[in-house]
Amino acid sequence: MSQPDVIVVGGGIGGLASAFSLTRQSLGVRLLESASAFGEVGAGIQLAPNCTRILDDYGLLDEAKSLGVVPDAMVMRDAVDGDELTRLDLRHLEQRYGYPYLVIHRSDLHGLLLRACERAGVELINDAQVTSYENTGAGARVTLASGETHEAGVVIAADGLHSVARGLLVDDEPVSSAYVAYRGTVPAQQPRVKSVDLGEVAVYVGPRCHFVHYGLRGGELLNQVAVFESPKALAGRDDWGTPDELDAAFADTCDFVRDGLPFMWRDKWWRMFDRDPIMQWVHGRIALLGDSAHPPLQYIAQGAIMAIEDGWVLGEHVARHRAEDGAVDWTAALAAYGAVRPEHCRRVLTTSRAWGELWHLDGLARERRNALLRARDTYDYSFTDWLYGPTALTPDQEPEMFTPIPLSSAPVGETALAGGAA
Repeated sequence: MSQPDVIVVGGGIGGLASAFSLTRQSLGVRLLESASAFGEVGAGIQLAPNCTRILDDYGLLDEAKSLGVVPDAMVMRDAVDGDELTRLDLRHLEQRYGYPYLVIHRSDLHGLLLRACERAGVELINDAQVTSYENTGAGARVTLASGETHEAGVVIAADGLHSVARGLLVDDEPVSSAYVAYRGTVPAQQPRVKSVDLGEVAVYVGPRCHFVHYGLRGGELLNQVAVFESPKALAGRDDWGTPDELDAAFADTCDFVRDGLPFMWRDKWWRMFDRDPIMQWVHGRIALLGDSAHPPLQYIAQGAIMAIEDGWVLGEHVARHRAEDGAVDWTAALAAYGAVRPEHCRRVLTTSRAWGELWHLDGLARERRNALLRARDTYDYSFTDWLYGPTALTPDQEPEMFTPIPLSSAPVGETALAGGAA
């Protein structure tokens, strides 16, 4: 087995996307996946224009669109009374950013990237659990649970929330939000599907809970997600997130939301963790990518997108730091990658936390939030321009952040004059 130019650890969406990106730069890439077969769990995933722009650059956007749904609108409603609060016109949004907002099944996106890697000649190895990383004189080495070692000029650690490689850079642990997600898909023939507009991505925000739905696979499926704060988690119990908590969390929501709960997969749930942002991702010739570097909470739907962006940015800097003989200046390429991605992802992680708090307000704060959202103009993009535009390759290309609007600026009982968040 000849030595590759790059080893990618992790066969999830981020690992596959980065492997494909680097193979496009004529590098030999070996991808090590711990599982015995490639696959992805979960249901739907949202891909904003900052991701579909990259899929188009990769020549994969048409295939992604054929597997997913390009919705017409994103709508936010109050989970208690069902009233609409604000919306984004996603067709107009596509005109603004040049690329569509797409929803797709996670397994379909994963399969698309896996097939692209196979076509590109990525060396795919299963049953390869990496237990340690180390730098060498000529690059980096990983050691498997079997004792086998693999070496390359650089190692990309896309090894997820519980990353082993992250320990080279920081001694930290995942942060529990005490929130739990239940997911489920509903076939098109179910009456439940006929009661919704599959052209919408809809989110119902409520006190300590929210509910999301949108169409998948050309309207063959309705994807549903129910998320709530677990009292058992807050009490420090280990058995948190159980179905009884699910039903109790949504007991005071509107009929439409409660009617969706029986369609959830009630035998499995996802506890929601992130990690505090870190600003150093590179250790010699070992670099973090995706959730190993920046696992977010899901509230602005950028987790997988950030991982895909990471791989694209790294590939672009390989191209910029390559000599005429094809040799890559990995020190320069990794430095350029590490100069731009951590700050962007820090913004996403912290905004995701704040957005989750905003969604789950109760009492007077909920009323003020609702007033601000109702006052927002449909075509106000001040809260998305920093996120949905072209992915920055250098720090100076990173756009300005939005300016938050204080809840206190929304007089209760009156129409707020300030814009809101999308």
